[in-house]
Amino acid sequence: MNESNRKRGVLSPCAACKLLRRRCAQDCVFAPYFPAEEPHKFANIHRVFGASNVSKMLQELPEHQREDAVSSMVYEANARVRDPVYGCVGAISSLQQQIDLLQTQLALAQAEVVHLRVRQNASYSSSNSHGGFYAASPSNSGSPPTTLPASSRGKAIYNMDMVFDQANMGYPIW
Repeated sequence: MNESNRKRGVLSPCAACKLLRRRCAQDCVFAPYFPAEEPHKFANIHRVFGASNVSKMLQELPEHQREDAVSSMVYEANARVRDPVYGCVGAISSLQQQIDLLQTQLALAQAEVVHLRVRQNASYSSSNSHGGFYAASPSNSGSPPTTLPASSRGKAIYNMDMVFDQANMGYPIW
């Protein structure tokens, strides 16, 4: 409906033509991507890239790629308004730092699980070697042994192929 009314000249100009205060032509390159109901969408693009450059970019692209290009430009322009120096790169860098931090925390948690399971297995084997009685030793820190199910005895608990530098994390190497 929008397109048919646009051809008859009934609709208001697109957001781009409205901002630029010009008459919106029937073949306006901006009209399909910047409807009059979304003026904010074009405002940041115009501020960051300039209307002339956006028009040139859109005209050089095949029509099936224009919508993706507009959404990318909108995203980049909004990022540039928030962070004029780094734009999208700043957002990507921040997310990468969060991923690195979470991966480190995950590796620490996995190492702690391995450490606790090794202590549990040592405690289990020491209780079995003493005729079933529990003997306190520095290796089990006074914790009572827990019995492992028969199905988990003798299985590998954790894939130890993962290399983890614990010296830099303040954890002892066991």
